Amino acid sequence: LAGARADVNPDEVASVLWKYFTELGSNAKETVDQLQQAEITKQLNTLLETKLQSANLYAEDLQRRLVPFATQLQARLAQDSQRLKEQIRQELAELRAKLAPYADEVHQQISTNIRQLQAKMSPYAEELRSQVDRGAGELQRVLEPYATELRDRLQDNAESIQASLSPYADRLQQQIDSGVETLKERLAPLADELKAQVGQSVEELRRGLSPYAQEVQDGLNRQLESLTAQMERAAEELRARLAASSEELRAQLSPLAQELRQAAGSDAESLRQRLAPLAQQLDERVGQTLEAFRQQAAPFGEAFGRQLVERLEEVRGKLDSGTAGVEDHLELLEKEVRDKVAAFLSTAQPAEN
Repeated sequence: LAGARADVNPDEVASVLWKYFTELGSNAKETVDQLQQAEITKQLNTLLETKLQSANLYAEDLQRRLVPFATQLQARLAQDSQRLKEQIRQELAELRAKLAPYADEVHQQISTNIRQLQAKMSPYAEELRSQVDRGAGELQRVLEPYATELRDRLQDNAESIQASLSPYADRLQQQIDSGVETLKERLAPLADELKAQVGQSVEELRRGLSPYAQEVQDGLNRQLESLTAQMERAAEELRARLAASSEELRAQLSPLAQELRQAAGSDAESLRQRLAPLAQQLDERVGQTLEAFRQQAAPFGEAFGRQLVERLEEVRGKLDSGTAGVEDHLELLEKEVRDKVAAFLSTAQPAEN
């Protein structure tokens, strides 16, 4: 049972529900009822079947209980949405009025936090760029001998080449897979460290602004909760982009091994004709693919830093104007979904016999 529970990630369940809720909100009213049961049941069952490979009482009970929980949660969120919109509007108006006498100090504090954040992010962006370059360089170095080996094999007789080509292609694919996994292991911790820095930066901003917002602290806290959620989501998106770029690199390198396997099935006469250009181009194609990866992934750190600065500038604009963003309440609603899903999964019990 403990193992089955561990397979169900609350964040993944919450992401399915949140995506469903936001899609539901964009559909015409008359389609809501038919979507509500069938579609969410399908999405949740797909997730659970992927995570819980073996049928057991916990899996069956969880599937049975999640859909009613999801539909009840959706109804609750529909009510909370309007309440939060009004609450945020009122709190921002009160915050603006309270902070108005200290406008210069508030501006200076947020500007200081922006500079501090930029100073913190800069080394991480440089380290990310460095790790991308280093990881791509190491992968290129471990793949270089394969091009040399392939050119050497062309000197053998056709039968020997055919016999050795498939094992050679398998080794090349294994090296590509190993190199990509190593690259992902290099990059993932940086995204985690950046996420930790987000929490520290928001806490520093809270300490800096709290003396000016003593009577409206709840409103300030809510704005900073929303800011934290936005920044943490940006950090998760950075992690996902790094992983996706690494997988894209794998997908672009793997055809090299596939072409070699296909060539192994050629007749003796055409085998050398097919392999000769591939042997000459292998280094070049690997180099071009890795350079494209560098160009794509290396700037991710700088882009992440700019995102965080933009979020802080948005907060400054809201405190100046007292006007909430159109979707400010969605950050808090999503957090509510994630908290409630985590609580539900932590207390879910298997069906009794």
